[in-house]
Amino acid sequence: MARAKKKAPKRLRIKQVRSGLGRPAKHRATLRALGLRHHQQTVVHEDGPAIRGMIFQVQHLVAVDEIAADEG
Repeated sequence: MARAKKKAPKRLRIKQVRSGLGRPAKHRATLRALGLRHHQQTVVHEDGPAIRGMIFQVQHLVAVDEIAADEG
């Protein structure tokens, strides 16, 4: 019986496209938790429910692209 290959988890490239200034403290804290410290900064995270939830909360401030696991 053949074993199923495990796929590498998807990764997400998250870029802050709008400033956190003037936003609620909860939104600013979420940006910091995602690792976004500055406007136009980009970070890469593995895809998961926690990361997706944080992105949903600040979706108006970030742009998200799915990338292959082997890309940087």
